[in-house]
Amino acid sequence: MKIIFIYILLVIAIGLMIFNATKLDFDALTEGDSATALITMGASACTILLLVILLVSLKIEKKVK
Repeated sequence: MKIIFIYILLVIAIGLMIFNATKLDFDALTEGDSATALITMGASACTILLLVILLVSLKIEKKVK
């Protein structure tokens, strides 16, 4: 898997988090569009975490070889 593709996915996930942060209504976080935005922000955070783990593992694999 190309590292450039992973960075592109990271940028998309960060963009989704920022977009959904603008949709949050802090008076009612668990109602309507705000709940959907909150769930999507959580999914984006998980995606970012997994992609960072993948980048670290690829760097370790490169050093081992």
